[in-house]
Amino acid sequence: MKNITIKKIGLAVAAFFGSTAPLWAAGAAREDNSDLFVWIFLAFCALIIVAQLIPAVMMLLGFAKGVKKEQPAPETASPER
Repeated sequence: MKNITIKKIGLAVAAFFGSTAPLWAAGAAREDNSDLFVWIFLAFCALIIVAQLIPAVMMLLGFAKGVKKEQPAPETASPER
């Protein structure tokens, strides 16, 4: 008896979601002509990312120069007695 009730509930849920799927697909067919605003928004996002990358690259180059500069020179002269 319990198994039949679960099957009925599962069938009702599947029927509900199966009937609403075409409604979600129909909403995607709407065209709103916002192409220019989307490209402006994406360009602004790219500008923010590039503005954050420039200081990061400069800091990375500074670290590389610092590591290269701090290496001690090998001693080649022999001590005299």
